[in-house]
Amino acid sequence: MKTKLKGAYVIGYNGEDHVILKDAEVVYEGTSIIYVGTSYIEPVDETIDCGNSVISPGFIDLNALGDIDHDIIHIEADGEKSKNLLWSEKYMKNGPKEVMTEEEEAFKSQYAYTQLILNGITTAMPITSVFYKKWAETYEELASAANHAGTLGLRIYLGPSYQSGMRVVQPDGTIRLEWDEDGGRRGLESAVKFIEEFDGTYDDLVKGMLAPERIECQTEESLKQTKAYSETLGVPIKLHAAQGSFEYHTIVEKHGVTPIQYLKDLGFLGPKTGIPHANFIAGYSEAETGQGDDIKILYETGTTVIHCPVIMGRRGSGLESFAKYKRSGINVAIGTDTFPPDIFQNIRAGSMISRMHEKDVESSSFAEFFRAVTLGGAKFLGREDLGKLAVGAKADIIVVDLAGYHMGVSDDPIRTMIMNGSGRDIKLSIINGKIVMKDRQIPQIDLKELQSKAQCYFKKMKKGYLERDYQQLGEEKLFNSSFSVVNSVGKDLSKDCVKISKDTET
Repeated sequence: MKTKLKGAYVIGYNGEDHVILKDAEVVYEGTSIIYVGTSYIEPVDETIDCGNSVISPGFIDLNALGDIDHDIIHIEADGEKSKNLLWSEKYMKNGPKEVMTEEEEAFKSQYAYTQLILNGITTAMPITSVFYKKWAETYEELASAANHAGTLGLRIYLGPSYQSGMRVVQPDGTIRLEWDEDGGRRGLESAVKFIEEFDGTYDDLVKGMLAPERIECQTEESLKQTKAYSETLGVPIKLHAAQGSFEYHTIVEKHGVTPIQYLKDLGFLGPKTGIPHANFIAGYSEAETGQGDDIKILYETGTTVIHCPVIMGRRGSGLESFAKYKRSGINVAIGTDTFPPDIFQNIRAGSMISRMHEKDVESSSFAEFFRAVTLGGAKFLGREDLGKLAVGAKADIIVVDLAGYHMGVSDDPIRTMIMNGSGRDIKLSIINGKIVMKDRQIPQIDLKELQSKAQCYFKKMKKGYLERDYQQLGEEKLFNSSFSVVNSVGKDLSKDCVKISKDTET
């Protein structure tokens, strides 16, 4: 079946870079694009007139939220309060346990993946939290996630996470690592089993990846075996590293080198390795020690940096800077890593943070970030058929509506939609030639029901923090509200409001 999309703008591809076509068309047949231009004259089975819109390649999110977001709990916790949200030493010694049922853990990925689709993400490499897990992700969780992704039609790279260590808070408030190396080995074995069974399923939409948890929670053995399996199985690796003070200084103290140098020495870096964040490097503003040129190492090894501007910016952190990494020749891709998984918001935030460091627009433009969230992601995945609208590419296409009043006046389509739009302006999403979302609705999915279930999940997840808290602060202190919660504001205030109203009328 041939389908033609028509719109005011099409973000095409000329073999080297994205280009803008006005009043243009994209035609796809089956799972692939067969035409991009302005005058397709052959007959088609269906024409979809998208009107005043941008027809764009779908977004590639390499650190996509795969569960119910915990960041809303953590976002305004200061340095001391953030310790209360980790695992206490006592909790760890008593034996961690699952907070959620198997059914609830299966549900969370369905909720998360519908959010991704609604925000124009057509290829995702998810991440989930282990704060409220017994240890790390399980095979069963990821099997459910693969089935949800396949049913929804989302292109996805999956593998259960695994770790050999966990950060725990001691009674005096200091943080150390507690180890379970056998648990790490079992987790890696589970990940390999998952890849062998699920890679290539659902018409090749579900692909495998290796997802070791944070670098400080891995042994050298685990990292070396992960790299070996990556080469043997031909799958990418995603490892959170060089992202925070505790991790960075722990690695430097233990190994005498920065996390990036340590990974290079292990032979872990390379074109199949993606590092989310990678901002805490030698010379970083908060690095108290550590020598070398980590940016050069990332470039020379062909390692991809997965930049997550919003979640890092919320913590007053981030790349110093995106423009510098790009100028150095590093492949930079984008991840959302939090809710909402809004690419426009991430591009705006990333661009502003980079410009603040650079004091210049060059290499911090919206266009550079758009390349990162399309071509940069595709390069890391080794997919010449993703991240662009070109003949032979997969029909992974989104349509961004420019007609809304909030969009303001229209200028350059990239600047217009990124400055003024959000993920909620995406009105059509096509993955592998199949419409997976139209007019903000996902076929056979009741979004209101999912939202209700998600709220119940979140409330239960939140209570799990209370048992792990090393100070046992209790719900009121641990989850303090932004303002006092009261039942009423009182009669006096109401009278004042009436008086103000009358005075204004007079």
